[in-house]
Parts: sequence; C-alpha cells; structure tokens
Amino acid sequence: MSMQQSLEQLITLISSGCMREEEISRIAAEAAQAYAAPGDFLAANPDINFDDSFPIPLGEWVVVGSLPDTVLFQGDSHAQLFQAIRDSFGPEVSFVLQAKQLQKVEPLKALNRIQVQLSALYPEKQGYVLVDFSEPLDDAYQAVLVYSCDLQQVMELAVEVGIYAAPAYESLRAALQETDQG
Repeated sequence: MSMQQSLEQLITLISSGCMREEEISRIAAEAAQAYAAPGDFLAANPDINFDDSFPIPLGEWVVVGSLPDTVLFQGDSHAQLFQAIRDSFGPEVSFVLQAKQLQKVEPLKALNRIQVQLSALYPEKQGYVLVDFSEPLDDAYQAVLVYSCDLQQVMELAVEVGIYAAPAYESLRAALQETDQG
C-alpha cells in the first residue's frame, strides 16, 4: 500500500465520518508529497510556516494542520480537551460528564472519566477511544476519537506512516506505572 493510501485510510478512520472523501484524499495526497520531497513541497507552497525546529516531519505536520477541530481536539487541560470534544458533537448528543467536573482532577482520573463517557457513545461501534495523536505543538494535549472497533487498524496505520498514536488513558496509565517502579 502506498503512503498516500495509508494516510487516506488513517484519516478516514480518525475522522469517523466528519470529513468528506475529497477532503481526505486531498490531505493524504499533499501529506504524501510532503513526506516524499519536503524541499519540493515547501518550494511549491511558500506560504507554509514550517521549519526544521518542528518536532515532527513536514508530512505529519500537513496531516495535523489540515484536520478540522471536529476531528483533532486540543487543549491545555483535560477539561479544555473534553469541552472541545463535547462541542464537536453538538447539542443533540447528551453527555453526562461536564468539562468543569474535570478541572481539579488528576490527569489519570480525568482521562478515565473521559474514556468512560466516550465508551458509552455509539454502542454499535463499541464506543470511542480517545487517542493521543502526533506531537502537540501549541497545546498540552492533542487527540482524536477512534471507534473502538477501528482502534487496532488505526494503531497499525499510524505505525506504518510514522505518526505517533496511542490510547490516551492506557498510555498515561502505563507511563505512571513505569514511574512508580523507577
């Protein structure tokens, strides 16, 4: 499978129906070009504000920068991150959890509460998993929602294209356990 096809599949899965096919194809094509020939891509797109100090490759930056805020959620706290997720669903989806309930909660508990709430949505897809995605550049947290039934495929595609992705709750829990054992 080509880089562009892998990117198309990955973006399709993380966008859970929030993006049109043509938009996904365009982003995947641009990102594949940026991965293959960063210099040529930057020369052809002089308005792009990217330099070597960024912690991610240009192709990944194109993917992340092209995702709408209904797909890529960012925040400096778990409360902000969750509010962005709630906002993306609109008022017709009822959430039990409120963002303000996460404000003074330690990160692992906050992520657990978010994950429990997300797991309850769309039971026909076994709910959502909050997945840390790429390297946050401006915010402390950056994540996407993935249907539980698609998680394995998303993780495989992320490895294939070289974009960091990990279930947020699981990876923080593992990191904290390592710290405790250190």
